[in-house]
Amino acid sequence: MAIYGHKFKSCFETQDEIRIAKREWALSLEGYTESELVAAIDYCKENSAWMPTISEFLQVLRNLTGDHGLPAAKHAYEEACMNAERASTHNWTHPAIYHAGKATGWFRLRTEDEPEVFPDFRYNYEVISRRVRQGEELTNPVPVALPDKSDDNLFSFIQSWGEEHNLKPEIASKWLFYLTKPKGSQVRARFQKQAQVEADAMGIKLPDDYS
Repeated sequence: MAIYGHKFKSCFETQDEIRIAKREWALSLEGYTESELVAAIDYCKENSAWMPTISEFLQVLRNLTGDHGLPAAKHAYEEACMNAERASTHNWTHPAIYHAGKATGWFRLRTEDEPEVFPDFRYNYEVISRRVRQGEELTNPVPVALPDKSDDNLFSFIQSWGEEHNLKPEIASKWLFYLTKPKGSQVRARFQKQAQVEADAMGIKLPDDYS
């Protein structure tokens, strides 16, 4: 407010708006040091006539600090997809890309369409990038994003179907994974076809849907 005066006040008219904004800024800036934040504030004070948004301020931070060599999430995702088949031998632009790819699943990166897998990769990459900024090691596993439990019937069906066919739970889940994908989508058809090849060896016909 001292830097931008009435421009700041016009953005936050109530204390509740300021409180919410503080929370969002604090979460977004986690992992940056005080000296890095001060340098970014000084830069904005000298170069920006208007108060920056969170994304603009983060870009200033990244330009000033190099963001620890971390590429943008989309570029990281593209590199992970292109090298998913040789993950252990590829010379990664940054180790965080490898760990995000591993947490997401190399098979998924090779086979699933971008709208299906990129959100998960982006989540993993953001978690790992935050660790890099905080100076943490990259050997710890990424905490799993909360699963979508909007269709518990599907998970119950997979479990009971596996028991009916005397299959281990992990095999049933692997084979029927395609049921979690939108009906009529190419990715669902591809996963079902791949699973049916394995199921054919045991004389099992996979269901087209569940109830």
